[in-house]
Amino acid sequence: MLLSRDSVELLAPVGTWEVLEAAIGSGADAVYLGGKRFNMRMHRTDTNFDDQGLARAVEYAHKHNVKLYVTVNNLISDRELGNMRDYLKLLDQIQPDALIVQDLAILELARELNFSVPLHTSVMMNTHNEHAVRKLQEYGITRVVVSREMTLAQIALLKERTGIEIEYFVHGDMCVAQSGQCLHSGVLFGQSSNRGRCLKPCRWPYQLIDGATGQPISENDPGPFKLAQKDMCLYKHLPELIQSGVCSFKIEGRMRTADFVRRIVKTYRTAIDSYIADPMGYSINEHDWDDLYENRSRDFSSCYALGNPGAEAIGYTGEREPRFFSQAVKEAGLSTAPVLPENAAPIIAQKADLAIRVADLASLTAACDNGADVVYVGGEAFKPAKPWTLTSIAQAIEIANQSNTKVVVTTPRVTMERESSELEQFFTQLNALKPHGVMVSNIGMLNLAKKCCDLAVYTDFSLNIFNQLSAKWLKSNGAAQATVSLEATHEQIKNLLNQSQLPLELIIHGPIEAMIMDHCIPSAVIGYNFDTSQDLYNKQYELLDTAGEKHPIKIDQYGRNHILFAKDLCLYSYLPVLRGAASYRIEGQHYSPDLIAILASAYRNQLDAINSAQEIQQNHDIVEKIALSSPRELGIGAFRYRISR
Repeated sequence: MLLSRDSVELLAPVGTWEVLEAAIGSGADAVYLGGKRFNMRMHRTDTNFDDQGLARAVEYAHKHNVKLYVTVNNLISDRELGNMRDYLKLLDQIQPDALIVQDLAILELARELNFSVPLHTSVMMNTHNEHAVRKLQEYGITRVVVSREMTLAQIALLKERTGIEIEYFVHGDMCVAQSGQCLHSGVLFGQSSNRGRCLKPCRWPYQLIDGATGQPISENDPGPFKLAQKDMCLYKHLPELIQSGVCSFKIEGRMRTADFVRRIVKTYRTAIDSYIADPMGYSINEHDWDDLYENRSRDFSSCYALGNPGAEAIGYTGEREPRFFSQAVKEAGLSTAPVLPENAAPIIAQKADLAIRVADLASLTAACDNGADVVYVGGEAFKPAKPWTLTSIAQAIEIANQSNTKVVVTTPRVTMERESSELEQFFTQLNALKPHGVMVSNIGMLNLAKKCCDLAVYTDFSLNIFNQLSAKWLKSNGAAQATVSLEATHEQIKNLLNQSQLPLELIIHGPIEAMIMDHCIPSAVIGYNFDTSQDLYNKQYELLDTAGEKHPIKIDQYGRNHILFAKDLCLYSYLPVLRGAASYRIEGQHYSPDLIAILASAYRNQLDAINSAQEIQQNHDIVEKIALSSPRELGIGAFRYRISR
């Protein structure tokens, strides 16, 4: 590949007019910014552009031969869809060079409105495999901002196989969790990281403790900020970046000052131009590097670009954290009053399924014996459990058939190249076993499952379904059922159930994952090796926050960490006002068979009463029995809030 100035785009963040001028004046090829609505930086009122400002900004950028992308990249609730239609019509008139989007509803609206502006997918869409890219290309997507956990080698392969333009973060503030997959702020504070209001619980201090004893795990603890990701900096790796096929080098920081953006853009501009002019003679400008380093906010890391960085990517001491957005608080327990609309009457009375996710055959048997209509098996296996084999899935189907219970096979939430290849074979093999369906966690695996097997395909909560148009998109792409976002409050669930064309499932009980991350907290803190320290690997760890809440860390077969909320969700008392769903799910993969039996029986009886339109009596004894049998306290999740903002 012969390089030219057009080979690489330097993409700068903009929050104000002053920053816009600074970014363009210092050499950005393109800028990205948000309006006053529907973008991922909603905390401050003195940034982002009003409608007139957007039009002026587009005109100014184009006058200087610079491209301008508008971020429309947060989740949308049903009550916001009308406003979104109006906004898209406005943007179609203004004609920026692209919109950066997250919600699948935008893909539906773009077709409905015959939208003429190109669409790029936000990093919040968690795009990390070729099957997702191919599906997005069917909808006219020309560029993807890929997951930050992808290495440059994986990106090169993705580019080679799909030809899609790839945008990649090269500098700035990073999340420790998989993009678009962190629910901590949304459930705990009602301010969703997927809707531009993250309060950053990942920046809190935590103590790593033994889940069994509650004691600190390491005498050589490197510091309390165990999830505090350092800032991305790939300045020293520009040749590898350019040669990987990344077309757009994205600088993070739409809330940054003009001086900050000017310095970063100028430094990267000089280096890129120098490399393109003479790749063989290129070397790092030590003066520019020193200036970049001396004016850093946090310490730097190459994050996942060159491989999993482990402990190197974490700023354990917290001494360079620029700002703390929140502090740890107690989660909403069962005694917390939920916010329910006054007209919380049932929507449509229909017979709904009771679904239970289980980790082993003993739990599956307990679920089937106590009234489950559907059992979910497979997907992630959490240490020390082993993954489900084809043989054990066949046994599960045989056991479930005796109770007329359906078996649906789940798949991992994150499906990089390894998992995608394994699932292509797995889906094909499932055709012979004939379970009742498969459940997928991203649009890539939805695409692959429809291609490889003839089973019904369910979609999980990780697709962040927040409105009817997203559900419609899934239906039109072959989904038989979708799962509602765990950040949705009662009011938002009710609106969705009322209007969705696709059957929906609600998760009503069980441990809920706040974050999923490729970073392994225990191994980074303790320093053990997976291959030689199986006893440490299989140990149960927890994060203790400053409010005294314990967050279990579950490690799956891929080494990813799943951080649970401190309290297990329990919406038993609110089932009567949640009518309208096609299915109600218990997340039982971390529960014993005995507890599965108690929960299945309790929810079965309650659903039967609801299905038969009986008058529902609140049974406090049942709730107390569930609470006493549960490994953790119970809570009401996002039901603490009227809406998730």
